[in-house]
Amino acid sequence: MSDNTVQNWLPRRYRLTLAFVSVILVLSAGGDSLRDLLRYERIAILQNHQYWRLITGHLVHGSWQHVWLNLAGLLLMSALFLNTYTVWQWICIGLISMFTIDLGLLCLMPQLLWYVGLSGVLHGILSAGAMAWWRAGSRPMAAMLAVTVLGKLIWEQWQGALPLSGSLNVIVNAHLYGAAGGLIAAAMLQIKYPARRKLPQNQT
Repeated sequence: MSDNTVQNWLPRRYRLTLAFVSVILVLSAGGDSLRDLLRYERIAILQNHQYWRLITGHLVHGSWQHVWLNLAGLLLMSALFLNTYTVWQWICIGLISMFTIDLGLLCLMPQLLWYVGLSGVLHGILSAGAMAWWRAGSRPMAAMLAVTVLGKLIWEQWQGALPLSGSLNVIVNAHLYGAAGGLIAAAMLQIKYPARRKLPQNQT
């Protein structure tokens, strides 16, 4: 299959999503020992300088149920927002969301010894996506999404995780920190690219 055929079949942004999904599935298949090596772990980061955990902790999960829920959320985010930023801008949004989650957990939640999962980063994607919709002129949809995300965050801070979380041990503050990171990243991109409103639909 030629490069042009691959590019037409799967645009670059969707290849980014596919790569991300593949990495998460491979890491999940590694079992408990690999998860324990890669998860966010406060003591290992601060005392043993295992800084890779600040990124890999968001890519490993506590169970396959956790994996499927997060991947479903990632695919939904891709369907809604993928064309609103370039590939490198999405990478920037993801990394800044990870950074704000890690910073929040390290500085504000010293009692949390370990953490896994992508849900905090997904909240960053939601926040950045809402801002992109606002900039692109889809302001009623952006406002509806912003109200929904804000309402969810307030509920979680007030009552804890939503009932649909089931038996998962949800760290709701990670959602709050991730949403803040998405807003920060989107604001930074707005400053750097003030004239950019909407990506061409045929750009890959």
